[in-house]
Amino acid sequence: METVKLFLAIILLSAFGVTTSAQTTTKSSALQKTETFKVWGKCDMCKTRIEKTVKAEGVTSAKWDEKTQMLAVTFDPAKTNIESLSKKLAKVGHDTEKFKATDEAYNKLPDCCHYDRAK
Repeated sequence: METVKLFLAIILLSAFGVTTSAQTTTKSSALQKTETFKVWGKCDMCKTRIEKTVKAEGVTSAKWDEKTQMLAVTFDPAKTNIESLSKKLAKVGHDTEKFKATDEAYNKLPDCCHYDRAK
């Protein structure tokens, strides 16, 4: 009889632990936000640079599409925002919808990365 009680206690504690874990996962994923915005670039090197630049604290995913020039970013809005990410991209030479890179930053990009800046 003691073995049965111990077995039931272990099952109940295990079930409680799984429920708690599932609730924690749901809460953290609810904090995530996905936004899409335009970032000018030209090639695979741009893609790598753009995605790497925005992968900072709070960013869980970044995908830039060369054809559409659109960047989809999933992030925690309590840690970062689109304005901050756009500023970081401009600092490394990539114009965004909100911020234009300085000529100095743009000129530091490799030649293959020089996109048409006429907007």
